[in-house]
Amino acid sequence: MIVRQKPNAFKILFTLRGSVIPQIYPQVLFITLLSAIISAVQHSIPSSFSTYGAVPFTVLGIALSLFLGFRNNATYQRWWEARGLWGQLVFDSRSLTRQIISFIDDETEVGRHTQRSIIRLNIAFVHALRHRLRSTSPWEDVESFVEPDHHNDIHQARNLPEYLLRLMGKKLGYSRRQNLSSDLMIQNMDNTLSSLTVVLAACERIYTTPLPFAYTLLVHRTTYLFCFLLPFGLANSLGWATPLVCGVIAYTFFGLDALSEEITDPFGIAPNNLPLTAISRIIEINLLEALEETDIPSEIVPIDGYFLQ
Repeated sequence: MIVRQKPNAFKILFTLRGSVIPQIYPQVLFITLLSAIISAVQHSIPSSFSTYGAVPFTVLGIALSLFLGFRNNATYQRWWEARGLWGQLVFDSRSLTRQIISFIDDETEVGRHTQRSIIRLNIAFVHALRHRLRSTSPWEDVESFVEPDHHNDIHQARNLPEYLLRLMGKKLGYSRRQNLSSDLMIQNMDNTLSSLTVVLAACERIYTTPLPFAYTLLVHRTTYLFCFLLPFGLANSLGWATPLVCGVIAYTFFGLDALSEEITDPFGIAPNNLPLTAISRIIEINLLEALEETDIPSEIVPIDGYFLQ
């Protein structure tokens, strides 16, 4: 994720990291070259495109801008909702840990073991959720926080984060049966656990429900058609300035299209996606500190304004 703050004008013009230029430069270059060829033909044979006007392109450009704007709003809403859910995950994880540390009796070895077990399962849940949303292998990050007795079960679970939540719920039930906490506090902790379940379900909803393909296809086709035909309408009036104008317009439209395509999956590893690894590390550090652990990993910090995913 890009976290660069207030870059100067020079950096804005030439920064590539986080930009969509590497994705769209072939299309922009093609439109610019096409515009140059059409301008050369118009210059050599002035009457070649004299009958074409810019009015149809103005109307189509306005319609395309509305389509792209609506699609970008929809994709940004998905991105922002995903960020809100991971903010809720941080809040719920800290709250559950505070409740466990404060209200589960730690005067006995059983109580201390239960506290440690639930909090470490919470860390495992966070890592498992990240890997599920990215379709990557979770075992390197998860296994060390789960008791060896459950390793076989977690490898068989089809939905690992959901299984870990159920395991945490069983630990809370065990705490109630062992009278390690009052029924009221167990209920409060279970409510926090339910909030984690809501976060899981909402993230899965975003992950498994992309924007309608037909709408995306319509925007793609209209963008290509508009940028391809635009030089024919501008060559007569703009002359040799046509390649520059068409290149800028192509960069704008193709760029908006590519950016919305990139952030439609906010859980990915593209530069403009959410820094799930960094957020997971923050939660891990906070929860291990609550357990008074000494072997705590360092926080992930942005490098040159860029968060590693």
